[in-house]
Amino acid sequence: MSLLTNVMDHSLDDGYAEAAARKQSEGTSGMPRTVRAKLSLAAGLVLAAVVVTVGAAQARVAAPTIAKERQELIDRIQRETAVADKLESTVGTLRGDVSARQREALKKDGGAGRADLVGMLSGAVAVHGPGVKLVVNDSKDATTGGNGNPRETSGFSDTGRVRDRDMQRVVNGLWESGAEAVAINGQRLTALSAIRAAGDAILVDNRPLVPPYTVFAVGDGERLSTRFQDSADGLYLHALQENYGIRTSISTEGDVRLPAAPSVIVRTAQPSTEKGTS
Repeated sequence: MSLLTNVMDHSLDDGYAEAAARKQSEGTSGMPRTVRAKLSLAAGLVLAAVVVTVGAAQARVAAPTIAKERQELIDRIQRETAVADKLESTVGTLRGDVSARQREALKKDGGAGRADLVGMLSGAVAVHGPGVKLVVNDSKDATTGGNGNPRETSGFSDTGRVRDRDMQRVVNGLWESGAEAVAINGQRLTALSAIRAAGDAILVDNRPLVPPYTVFAVGDGERLSTRFQDSADGLYLHALQENYGIRTSISTEGDVRLPAAPSVIVRTAQPSTEKGTS
């Protein structure tokens, strides 16, 4: 209790006062005493004030320049964006003109029906009709690594995972079985489409896919399903299911809707020459 009473009676202010008195008696107070020291302190304060003033002045002078450069950058971005929009519009117009000329040429050769058929087979137009739905997925064991993501496991050495060559055989088998249009995970396939592997991912036209792989094919549903399952590629898929646990399912659909391919590019073209008749 005596210690507590002593603390209450003698606050810390007494200690500070004693320390200040001791420094004053020893001549070690914080304020300079000589004229030289006072002049040095004043010079330091003046120098600090000059530095602050000059810095503020430079900032004020540079502000309009920075604002001007920023505005110039914004104007440049807007101009380039306008040019890009104009070019995109021009590309769209040219594509429409090319499509119209293609349809007109096909009408001359074989009628409007041929133009629609070519557009459907090339993937240039969206299609719908009866068909099949085929789902191919990695085995359950393949999803135990990489935090449940089979694309983060050790790689395609895992035989429980679907590989690019497996999807190639599936698609080729559907075409051979009578499919008129095919899409994987909403990605329409054309005669120029490629199914490849890049690292641990399966790519369709350079776009990565994520399992399960859902394949829609337009065609005679019952006939297409039967022919595919009895084909060599269908039996290959069945062997993957039996030996490696690859999960598959196939069903017929009354109305399958497939989007158009994102871009159908004519790589080469030659003008047709018509020989005159005498």
